[in-house]
Amino acid sequence: MPFFPVHDAPRQQMSNSSSISHFLLLPLADTRQLQLLHFCLFLGISLAALLGNGLIISAVACGHHLHTPMFFFLLNLALTDLGCICTTVPKAMHNSLWDTRNISYSGCAAQVFFFMFFISSEYFLLTIMCYDRYVSICKPLHYETLLGSRACAHMAAAAWASGFLNALLHMANTFSLPLCHGNVLGQFFCEIPHFLKLSCSKFYLRELGLLALTACLALGCFVFNVFSYVQIFRVVLRIPSEQGRHKAFSTCLPHLAVVSLFLSTAVFAYLKPPSISSPSLDLSLSVLYSVVPPALNPLIYSLRNQELKASMRTMMIVWFQKKQTTCLIPKISCNKSPI
Repeated sequence: MPFFPVHDAPRQQMSNSSSISHFLLLPLADTRQLQLLHFCLFLGISLAALLGNGLIISAVACGHHLHTPMFFFLLNLALTDLGCICTTVPKAMHNSLWDTRNISYSGCAAQVFFFMFFISSEYFLLTIMCYDRYVSICKPLHYETLLGSRACAHMAAAAWASGFLNALLHMANTFSLPLCHGNVLGQFFCEIPHFLKLSCSKFYLRELGLLALTACLALGCFVFNVFSYVQIFRVVLRIPSEQGRHKAFSTCLPHLAVVSLFLSTAVFAYLKPPSISSPSLDLSLSVLYSVVPPALNPLIYSLRNQELKASMRTMMIVWFQKKQTTCLIPKISCNKSPI
């Protein structure tokens, strides 16, 4: 299938978005071989994300010694990662496998809502996790008071509720805009900025206002993260024991790496100058902030956290032992001859 950038797509004049039954997404490649390669690549990334985040959820849920605020928020982060990967990747894999670009109007609305919901909730959870690290290192004597079980539940619920409200407002406002420039989206999944390019110029200011409000909120979270880590590093560098500094950094560096990857790619994708914009660059950046982090987050957190690695190892050993016990007891069923 030929590759058509957004600016070269035919501009079909439409007075109302209700006349559109489907949208055309940006193809991942222009040849069948590359499409199948992208399908295999996305399949590998999605399986890695499902396995890694599933292991984190299982380890935290089953390991009673991991029932602490840090791992509670990590469990919530894993849930948002699973939501992100399941929102964008399956449709892209389907389109690559079957050589199509179509997505229904309702399917596109669902993608916009769930992507905004999970990505917003993830960002709020990352900010809360930064607060958890700040309290544990800078105010350890007040940790139990400030981050009790009820406070953690309230903060997690606030992150999910804020993400839901943000997604609902953006989805409702975006899909009320009349579209005047066809139905070709310059992205491999449905995303709000590409809808604004299709809307009538005099109607999208309301959505731009909502995006500006969301950007201000995100900037506030970013400033809070920076301030918290400045305080954290000041305290950590004053720890006399090298082992103590190593332990403190081992809990902070994974979170800092996740936040940096998430923010740097997303901010560059949305704020890059139009002069360097191209379909291939936009596609690469969107993969970096919407697909790669959910697959990398479990690896980043598990590599630096000895407790989590030990819990995963124990859980896998118990699981294999149960499988062996199950097969050793009914020997006839496990070793049944095919004859």
